[in-house]
Amino acid sequence: MLTRRSLAALAGATALALSFAGAATAQEKIIIKFSHVVAPDTPKGKAAAKFEELAEAYTNGAVDVEVYPNSQLYKDKEEMEALQLGAVQMLAPSLAKFGPLGVQDFEVFDLPFIFTDYDALRKVTQGDVGKMLLGKLEDKGITGLAYWDNGFKIMSANSPLKTPDDFLGLKMRIQSSKVIEAYMNTFR
Repeated sequence: MLTRRSLAALAGATALALSFAGAATAQEKIIIKFSHVVAPDTPKGKAAAKFEELAEAYTNGAVDVEVYPNSQLYKDKEEMEALQLGAVQMLAPSLAKFGPLGVQDFEVFDLPFIFTDYDALRKVTQGDVGKMLLGKLEDKGITGLAYWDNGFKIMSANSPLKTPDDFLGLKMRIQSSKVIEAYMNTFR
């Protein structure tokens, strides 16, 4: 999860990176269109709003972050292309979105039970492996700034799911991920 400190660091890093952009003069305001697909009152929506607040504060208003929640600009499957084309400057996508983009290494995060807890997850995402993975996005025209924690996978249904047998016969909606699809198909 992005903490207040991580959001401040991300906002500061964004301000620093944008200061080298060269395209904007001191008088021009830099506009960052930040698109995401969830409601403003969700954890991701609230964090996006906090990022907007901090980025604008840390740049003394030189940067204007426009947050577009609820797929206002682009649908879930369209956002990544919009980012690559420069139609938006920031996203907070699920890591599952990078597999179809050609960076399948991110699908490791879709494996069930790979991390025992959030500390184990953060050791990977905030360490050398996490930096290496973010670097693989550069070839796709994307600069990964940080990992946005959406929590571990949670399954829900209209009846209790306590054992693997409870999944039998259910239709489950999943993210687009070959890894998730493979392990969900084991319940058939």
